[in-house]
Amino acid sequence: MTRWARTVVYRKWWVLSLAILIVLISGVWGLGVFGKLSQGGFIDPGSDSAKVADIIEENLGPQTPDIIAIYTPTDGRSLDAIGPAVTAAVDEFKTEVSTASVKSYWTADAATRPNLLSHDGAMGAVAITLAPDSGITSATFTDLLPTLEVEGAQTQFAGNTVVGVAFNNTLAKDLVVAEAIAIPITLVLLVFIFGGIVAAAVPIFVGVLSVMSALAVLRILTYFTDVSSFSINVASLLGLGLAIDYGLFIVGRFREELESGSEPGAAATRTVLTAGRTVMFSGLLLICAFSGMLVFPQSVIRSLGFGAIAAVLSAAVLSLTAVPALLAILGHRINSWTWRKGAAQRGEERSRRFWGRVVTWVMKRPVAVSVTIVTILLVLASPLLGARLGELSFTALPSDDPARVATETLVNDFPQTGNGATLILQAQGDTVLTPEEAAIIAEAAGQVEGIGQATVVATTNKLIAVQAFYSEGSTSQSQSSAVTDLRAIPAPDGTELLVGGGQAMVDDGNNAVLHWLPVMMLIMVGSTLVLLFLAFGSVVLPIKAVLMAALSLATTFGVLTFVFQDGHGVELLGASQTPLEATFVVLILAVVFGLSTDYEVFLMSRMVEAKNDGATTEEAVKFGTERTGRIVTAAALLLIVVTGAFAMSGLGVMKFLGVGMIVALIVDATIIRMLLVPSLVKLMGDANWWAPAWMKKVHGAVGIGH
Repeated sequence: MTRWARTVVYRKWWVLSLAILIVLISGVWGLGVFGKLSQGGFIDPGSDSAKVADIIEENLGPQTPDIIAIYTPTDGRSLDAIGPAVTAAVDEFKTEVSTASVKSYWTADAATRPNLLSHDGAMGAVAITLAPDSGITSATFTDLLPTLEVEGAQTQFAGNTVVGVAFNNTLAKDLVVAEAIAIPITLVLLVFIFGGIVAAAVPIFVGVLSVMSALAVLRILTYFTDVSSFSINVASLLGLGLAIDYGLFIVGRFREELESGSEPGAAATRTVLTAGRTVMFSGLLLICAFSGMLVFPQSVIRSLGFGAIAAVLSAAVLSLTAVPALLAILGHRINSWTWRKGAAQRGEERSRRFWGRVVTWVMKRPVAVSVTIVTILLVLASPLLGARLGELSFTALPSDDPARVATETLVNDFPQTGNGATLILQAQGDTVLTPEEAAIIAEAAGQVEGIGQATVVATTNKLIAVQAFYSEGSTSQSQSSAVTDLRAIPAPDGTELLVGGGQAMVDDGNNAVLHWLPVMMLIMVGSTLVLLFLAFGSVVLPIKAVLMAALSLATTFGVLTFVFQDGHGVELLGASQTPLEATFVVLILAVVFGLSTDYEVFLMSRMVEAKNDGATTEEAVKFGTERTGRIVTAAALLLIVVTGAFAMSGLGVMKFLGVGMIVALIVDATIIRMLLVPSLVKLMGDANWWAPAWMKKVHGAVGIGH
């Protein structure tokens, strides 16, 4: 770090110019990622339901429509009257786009036609599956839909790709709006925090660069793996928020060094060796937290993990290169453009007095403070005991989104369209299947509670496919129970029975999350304990940090369960009441755990610094809290602003993510970090700093303070 600090400071113009040039070029190139995003990836590829989907596509062709056009006659016309116009529109569509399958109410056979008619007979549908080589992208897909509209009928568009493109378009729009809101507000807050425009502009500068850098990293990843459209917003949120937090921390330390009488070059060097080292460890902690997401089989979770890692890496690298180089160039001009001379210093002094009084009050009554806070947070966490995992569905779209409205029409008025489970009976070895066995499987499926009817849809001597439709009005829970019972149907000797379909895929995906979650936690906790030991030189402090992160997580998910699953106030957020979406549960878990330990490093690094300089435990706690109280709470406030802007998204899952982060930041950066941690450190006394002698030697070689 010493060599790095000297290089950045003494080659400041080269470092800053090269960083800006590389980021600008890569950022412009990275904008191309928007045309390469995936809208799927929620399926566990090794599950039975995924195997069913592969078998059906291989033997029967694609069965999941990309577009379902729903036609409602107007002006008193009948379905038969608009039939010729619909058929002509579909034929024109087929001349423009390569399709794998087209099923229309007006041209389908007698067996298929009822599935394309609404239960009241007022609407007809056309289901279109695009060919894999159609060449249609998200950017060109929307322009295709008007081709299917006809005069004399209201046309709605549902289907997997229609919903996916709606998600993609909403996310892209939300990204622009969120950054347009977050950046100006953050700049204003930074001006008040720092008392000057120049100091405030530095974190914003590195934040914008971090977002551009993260986009470039995500585009590189599209050449190796699927990148979810959600990862763009996650990378932007974290990249902007963390870069501003890191910039705030580094600029604050640089100004502190200047106030102590250091020259700009020496101040910048000292800043890299102290705050810069803390940022480095913080980045490593967050990367380890998000690396745990890479163990899951669903590509969307891995994609979100990659996006988060890209954001952290971009923010940390730029904070250790461009920021100290810029500070070395600015020198004392970092305090320029203030509205009153000495305002920044007086603000810092007031902050230190305030936090000094707070921490003194806490340390006089540590038992009462710690017991009260833990009790309150556990009460807030209690709804978590009833939490259930759900799915990401069309209901996450805004209530007035055309794709959501059309899908609601499809679900409510076309109960037979895709609303069921698919059973596949495969023959093993020399076994040959018979029509009688197909009838037996269909009959057994039809007798399962929650299944309205079951029909054989394909039969060969090696494969039988049965479609089992759920009972009208069934819920996701009753459908899950039906899937479990369908999988319990005994398969004939020499055969294998697999069950797939929409609900089966959701259940398999959630089961995969529950299966791999302990592995993710093991990676996060293990790496955090090691890194925090290297940061603090103590065995006790890392364990305490992990327990504090667990308390913060429990509180956050308790509140999320209370609001989103139990429905208390969810309508005020413009979201739908729903169980906790598994993918974003994993993401929030990683984000909150990472940020919790991140703020722990900010706070405890100054306490350890004071302790190493000979302070008592109480003096170290007071020093660390006074020096970081303003920075930690300001960093949390700024990240809340950024998160809040993204929480204004029209998508329910982004609101879920936003509310989760806001709750976690409020709880962690204030209640836990500024009140509970000082009280616990006070109670533990000298035990805080304990470690075996051999571990002290390890810390002496590679620890944060050396």
